[in-house]
Amino acid sequence: MTRRRLHLNAFLMNTGHHEASWRLPESDPYAHVDLAHYVELARIAEHGTFDSLFLADGPQLWGNLAQRPAGALEPLTLLTALATATEHIGLIATASTSYNSPYNLARRFASLDIVSGGRAGWNIVTTAGAEAARNFGLDAEPAHAERYARAAEFLDVALKLWDSWEDDAILGDKAAGVWGDDTKVHPPRHRGTYFRVEGALNVPRSPQGYPLLVQAGSSDDGRAFAARYAEAVFTAQQTLDGARDFYADLKSRTRRAGRDPEHLKVLPGIVPVLGSTEAEARAAEQVLEDHIVPEHGRARLENLLRLAPGTLDLDRQLPDDLPPESAIEGAKSRYTLVVELARRERLTVRQLIGRLGGGRGHLTFAGTPGQVADRIETWFAQGAADGFNIMPAVLPSGLAAFVEHVVPLLRARGLLRTGYGPRQTLRERYGLPRPANQHTAALV
Repeated sequence: MTRRRLHLNAFLMNTGHHEASWRLPESDPYAHVDLAHYVELARIAEHGTFDSLFLADGPQLWGNLAQRPAGALEPLTLLTALATATEHIGLIATASTSYNSPYNLARRFASLDIVSGGRAGWNIVTTAGAEAARNFGLDAEPAHAERYARAAEFLDVALKLWDSWEDDAILGDKAAGVWGDDTKVHPPRHRGTYFRVEGALNVPRSPQGYPLLVQAGSSDDGRAFAARYAEAVFTAQQTLDGARDFYADLKSRTRRAGRDPEHLKVLPGIVPVLGSTEAEARAAEQVLEDHIVPEHGRARLENLLRLAPGTLDLDRQLPDDLPPESAIEGAKSRYTLVVELARRERLTVRQLIGRLGGGRGHLTFAGTPGQVADRIETWFAQGAADGFNIMPAVLPSGLAAFVEHVVPLLRARGLLRTGYGPRQTLRERYGLPRPANQHTAALV
């Protein structure tokens, strides 16, 4: 029996995931628009034999300019550049089903997959928030259930488009003067609730067939969507028991959806802060926390909790009369995670802001390389994760330290590959089959 191996994804975010990372002496406040910065990060992650790297995105300006570096390069454009600077690592980008069209987005991901030699992945999001909605002519965000219904149809159309060329549609017969076989091109001719898409994609089927399909919502609608479509799931979990429950539930839903649970990989996020001793790691974490501007954190927390500005007292716990999750239309699972964290640990607002500053609800862990490796191994071995979304608090130093000090420990324990070996697609690296073209499969 082949030993189960850990999957690692590097979640890259400008100067690091900690909101105050840009204020450190080592940080470049302009790194978020510097291609060389991202090339360096991609090569560090590839040196650590990560399966993939990931860029988040949203069709709105996040936060405010005073708080941290704002704005981001469009991820598919950036990943195309990174494809030429790397050889093995997978390239995953967030793209919204709420504010894109299936044809254009399917074309862009197929193009990235071709350019990268089969390393593209799509983090499918439905995009919560009124700010994004107003950028596309809407007065308010669509309801949570409607966003997921649109996402399901969007993905169904994208799959039809990626399958609109059979793998052997290109003949290249110079002698006969026949470049391709028109009978092996299948226009979707889709008529649905949200989309009407007539013609075939204007690029051939890509090396992976479909990009790796990633999903990050943990609400009930998000889990149902993941069970039907996702091949990797990014999730925020604070406790081992909570992560195990989420893992078991998602695998069970996937089985009930008629899919192999092994074809869905669950990757919780972890924000590691490393030191040669635990005290050194905690001191580094404290330096970051001391650089947080509390007013910025309070404004962000009030927005998440749907509270009026100035409602929260920094030195008191959260109010008892917060809205229930059922009243929240966007980011339902993150809302619940933050409230439960605050209630469980009886945190003041100031303390909660400190806890959220590093990973916005993802698990933060300060310790030695051995302690971080132990935490990763425990969650992996005890049915809480198939791998981890590594979210360094500071970049590039945090990623470099993880690769230099934690990766060798994971390799020594037999959990992580020592090298990439033969060239593989991203799907192959995640242990997933190449999907059969639906038109070819129908003939078998």
